[in-house]
Amino acid sequence: MKKYLFIIAMAIFMSNNLFSQTGELPKRSDIQDKYKWDLTHFYKNEAEFEKDFKTIQNALPKYKDFQGKLNNANTLNQFLEFHFQTIKLYYKLVVYTSLAKDLDLNNQNNMSLYNRATKLGADLSEKSSFFNPELFSLPNGKIMEFVKTNPKLKQYEHYLDATIRMKSHTLSQDQERLMAMVAPISEVPDETYSILNDGELPFPIIKDEDGKDVRVSHGRYRSGLYSTDREYRKRVYQGTYVPYGNLINTFATLYNGRVNSRLINSKIRNYSNVVESCLYPNNIPVSVYENLIKATNDNLKSLHRWAAMKQKYLGYSELHPYDTYATLFPGQSKNYTFEEAEELMYKALAPLGKDYIDALRISFKNRWMDVYETQGKRSGAYSNSSGSVHPWILLNWAGTVDDVFTLAHEIGHNMHSYFSEKNQPFHYADYATFVAEVASTTNEALLLDYLIDNAKTKEEEAALIEKFLVNAQMTYFRQTRFAEFEMLTHQAAQNGKFYNSDELTKLFADLYQKYWGPNMVTDKEEGLSWARIPHLYHYNLYVFQYSTGFAAAQAFSEKIKAEGQPAIDKYLKNFISAGSSVYPIDALKNAGVDMSTSAPINKMIEKFNKYLDRLEALLKEMKK
Repeated sequence: MKKYLFIIAMAIFMSNNLFSQTGELPKRSDIQDKYKWDLTHFYKNEAEFEKDFKTIQNALPKYKDFQGKLNNANTLNQFLEFHFQTIKLYYKLVVYTSLAKDLDLNNQNNMSLYNRATKLGADLSEKSSFFNPELFSLPNGKIMEFVKTNPKLKQYEHYLDATIRMKSHTLSQDQERLMAMVAPISEVPDETYSILNDGELPFPIIKDEDGKDVRVSHGRYRSGLYSTDREYRKRVYQGTYVPYGNLINTFATLYNGRVNSRLINSKIRNYSNVVESCLYPNNIPVSVYENLIKATNDNLKSLHRWAAMKQKYLGYSELHPYDTYATLFPGQSKNYTFEEAEELMYKALAPLGKDYIDALRISFKNRWMDVYETQGKRSGAYSNSSGSVHPWILLNWAGTVDDVFTLAHEIGHNMHSYFSEKNQPFHYADYATFVAEVASTTNEALLLDYLIDNAKTKEEEAALIEKFLVNAQMTYFRQTRFAEFEMLTHQAAQNGKFYNSDELTKLFADLYQKYWGPNMVTDKEEGLSWARIPHLYHYNLYVFQYSTGFAAAQAFSEKIKAEGQPAIDKYLKNFISAGSSVYPIDALKNAGVDMSTSAPINKMIEKFNKYLDRLEALLKEMKK
């Protein structure tokens, strides 16, 4: 069960004028049914929901019947069948309540159902918690003997292998209980950061583009960097970092607290370093992380060239960090109705083949998408699935080109889930975070290429190419830079060195300058940016996966267009239909993209350079 969140614009563009004259958002009753989820695909009424809820409640006491008895093949098979049957029903239940809740966050009945479902999930987790320790207590090789002697266990072979490979990094039952007891302490830096960063930072008041007083916020910072008013960009940029600078020693303490907790955890669990501890559960070699950073450093001249082009064509004597998102093509915006976007999806994603498009048509025609923003609806966009019924997409459609790309992105997640669920048993229907963003970003790449190929003017083509270059600078180069910062600070901690606030700021600024090159003037504020990045505090070396996912997606899109059906077959059968039936690195490799090598990264850089060449040619032509 996954939920993918990509925050998009809150304004809504609708051709049939659903806004009231007072500017209020429409109610759900104002929206045509075809644009809304049909949650009766889960349950036709609340009585059906309560029946499944009771079934799971009744299943919970049965877990004790298996406890202490998993030392033979037949009982192990019976447990796995019972457990996954129960989990599948629970996922159906909790995803239903999650979706219903998100449609109206003010609906207390839906919130109550969701809270009941999550409490039931906690009870289920507790009742089944004996499984891993009991499996690990068996002699090495015993589980695979069971698989050989009982053919019914064959379907669980990879699942069992993935479970028992964690044995050497799992403690005794008593020790694991102690680790669980002290876990909340290790989360204090993370929780404190959230409170400070999201609620208590004293942001200053600045002048907006119209000269009015506004208080800086995270949202104004993000939108402000895209403003065509350079002085406003500078004001919002500098204003954002005022509280970080004032509290920088506090942020350094919080960051080092997270680094230290990861380091201690990796030592307790017998890993050689923090990077290994974060990658091992998904069987991703440390070399993938290291290779990403090395290959990127070997190709930084491409980003340097983009910086030089931005400075030249923006006409600035100096390029600053607050200029990196400024467009060279203001005014190249376009609105789309949802129906226009649907037709565009069929055309842009046609290279993925008939089976993909047929499944996509089903999703559009059968209300798998909740399209428009309404009162009380959750903001943003995501794809979610229970492993049964079908996947779902939440949108808040505003009709911008960004919304079109968000739709393509979420369709990628949806189809990944759809084909995995269609072709795998429930226990393999999900997929790892390492590959989660590949299918979605592949769709974005195909959409962008289609739009570029069908651009009607040089200005439109140039603006679309710029979109790719900005996406690459954000999703690939920027996230790799963060990953390098994380690697260096954790390596230092491994050797007993924890950077103070000045050292963290210098390291971050030096990396920024290295990545952007000689045309960039790295302002003092940018060095403070390590304190502003939530992922560095909330997640365990997560950001590198944005970069690997982006590179893999570009490789897939290029292979599909160049090779046709053979590449499509590999992509559909070996990747988006694989779920978790193989390790994520192998799913990519089986489909033709080997992230253990630098080849996909080099392919991405080639595409980046190709678009730089084309953009520069267009800019010269447009100046004539």
